[in-house]
Amino acid sequence: MKSSYGYENSDIPYFYDDPDYLSEGKSKKRLSSLPALIIFTVIGTFFIQNTLAANISLNSGARVEFGQGIQQTTACSGTTQILMTPYATFTNATGAGSFKFSSITVSNIPAGCHGSDFTINAYDNSGNTPLAIFNSTSTSAVIYNDAGTFKAGVGSTGMTVTSGSGTFTATFTSPVALASSVSKITLQSGASSGLVYAVGDPGPGGGTVFYVANTPFACGPARASTCTYLEAAPSGWANGGTPANDPTKNAAIALHASSDIAAITNSVGANNTSATIGLGYLHSIAIVDQGNNTTTAAGAARAYLGGGKNDWYVPTTAELNQMCKWMRGVAWTSDATICSGGTLNAGTGAAGFVANPYWSSTEYDGGSIWAQSFNDGNQGLNGLKGNNYYVRPIRAF
Repeated sequence: MKSSYGYENSDIPYFYDDPDYLSEGKSKKRLSSLPALIIFTVIGTFFIQNTLAANISLNSGARVEFGQGIQQTTACSGTTQILMTPYATFTNATGAGSFKFSSITVSNIPAGCHGSDFTINAYDNSGNTPLAIFNSTSTSAVIYNDAGTFKAGVGSTGMTVTSGSGTFTATFTSPVALASSVSKITLQSGASSGLVYAVGDPGPGGGTVFYVANTPFACGPARASTCTYLEAAPSGWANGGTPANDPTKNAAIALHASSDIAAITNSVGANNTSATIGLGYLHSIAIVDQGNNTTTAAGAARAYLGGGKNDWYVPTTAELNQMCKWMRGVAWTSDATICSGGTLNAGTGAAGFVANPYWSSTEYDGGSIWAQSFNDGNQGLNGLKGNNYYVRPIRAF
């Protein structure tokens, strides 16, 4: 539910336009309006940070007044008071400079808010359209409460979150809202929409995120869903979780070593287009449905249940190529760019990869499947299905 708050302690009802209202904190002087903050001289200083105004007390049991309106505060905290402290940063420039709403601390957050998203918006004194507060156009700062650990939520790339016990500080990398324009800040709590992940972050399946799409891609067993991330299984995925090098597997059992799979479109080249990212799940299901067991790459990947997830699979050539870039610490420039350079296991969180060929799930023809060398990124390998190559499962989410 949405709650709107003025900038003063809600235990003392007040009108926002009262000209002489002041509140004293324990260690900082807090003024009743944003413009009042900027009336002091800055000499030889490029960045100055201070509080925009006083702490805001949520769910104190009293009314909160701002402007000429009154709203009752409600949130996931129940009767617990949640405190908000916004900050401004002054950026100096030759003959100019401005204060901008740069960060906000929210504290005294109880366990009842675990699993919730906090959404923060800022408004001027006349409209109900939220102001852009960071990234030029982003109007909402979303913070996810992951069982007491606070992280940037969906749509909040460009914002860092410092997490503490029952508290977080959200800092905008490129703040844009002028402090003098911010008259009201709102805090909403609600069901979580999930997290924003970066390459190298732990994934929900217990592996490591190695690819973040600019545009969501088709995924799922029939490609009827959309995903944004690819996660690689951890080192030791086939060894009971004990860190180790990846295992080698055949691509098919002897009975199917020369059998074409109708559900997989054969590729005469290593297809690295974005269109085949997310396709490996469908491929791996088709390979297993042909009758290939856990002695094969697809069978072993599909049997893996890391993180309690049952949607692990062998990547397509395009997905395998992205994993190679991450594993070797090669900067992403495009999906189609072939993995080249870097150093084995140099990517954030990468471990256990071997400088040898890894299976994809993309068929070359009935008797062979594409592979990629993790020694140098070479994709010119259409290995016979009976060969033993390395395998590392992935999943899309």
